[in-house]
Amino acid sequence: MTEVALFSPHQIVCLEHDDHRLYCEVIQVVESRQRCWVRPLFLAVIAEDRQVYHRLSMPKILIDVRSTSDLLYPITLFRVALDTEVIPLLTHLETQISSPESLQEAKEKLRQFITQVWQDHPEKFSKL
Repeated sequence: MTEVALFSPHQIVCLEHDDHRLYCEVIQVVESRQRCWVRPLFLAVIAEDRQVYHRLSMPKILIDVRSTSDLLYPITLFRVALDTEVIPLLTHLETQISSPESLQEAKEKLRQFITQVWQDHPEKFSKL
């Protein structure tokens, strides 16, 4: 179980699920509910072969989700993101061109991701 003290505002955290990694900035930790209020930054989809993936490699798909909604999710689902994995991805993200279509796609991909996490971990969402 992740300790609440690990996270602080402005820290970058990662929620891993299957072949997706959602990187977020911590806004606030709600200790009484064991929840973390986060602002999504980007969603990375890694190669299907997880043996090949390591945190320093470029993902197959990188989706900018900075213009989407904040999340209040169980703190135990997150881990601290390493600077060495985040900085190259943020740099790559800055070179991408965004459009109204890409924003709509980002919202849909994020919705699908958080729905899948919720469906696969109902026990973490049923607690206070």
